[in-house]
Amino acid sequence: MDVPKLLEAASLLVPEDIATENDITVADVWEYLTQDEWEVALGLLEELGDVQPLPLSFWEALATAAEQMRMEKSAAWCHWRCYETRNGIIRAELTLRPAAEARRQTPISGAGVLRPMWNIGNRTPTGEPALNIAMLWVECTPFLEPGGRASVRLAPLDPQQWQHLEPGQVITMHEDRSVAGTAVVLEVQGPAATPTA
Repeated sequence: MDVPKLLEAASLLVPEDIATENDITVADVWEYLTQDEWEVALGLLEELGDVQPLPLSFWEALATAAEQMRMEKSAAWCHWRCYETRNGIIRAELTLRPAAEARRQTPISGAGVLRPMWNIGNRTPTGEPALNIAMLWVECTPFLEPGGRASVRLAPLDPQQWQHLEPGQVITMHEDRSVAGTAVVLEVQGPAATPTA
């Protein structure tokens, strides 16, 4: 399927009555599609996808369109949203330890590349802390410096292990045995009721 058809298919899944904070609606998307402004249309559809949950097929169409346009960051974000539609959303406010106090001396990529371990309160059969792996997406910035703070999204390797999390809970990030950062859970949502392909 070509890019305009993918974007059109995705736009048909957006309710006409929803709008972003900037009053962008699906009508704006259609305007850009008629002008062959595919990148702008894709960006607007991504924004509309943040207003209310949309089906898995919406994010899959956007991911494929972004891949065909060679927009790697958008494709990665749309694949991330596919994961969240299937498995749920976990958002937290993460503060990394300063470089002088931690192993990490370089910024972390914000685009879902890092897969750190997390102490989320689970225990091994012998009572030791069990660390769980989750990919990390830093919101609104391409990277996070040591000592920096940002809202992040987590994509657990085993989402069932994370079901007990609640807003306000403190969890710790590890890249080795030492604590690399501390996060306060902001939001936990289960998977979409009926994700459709």
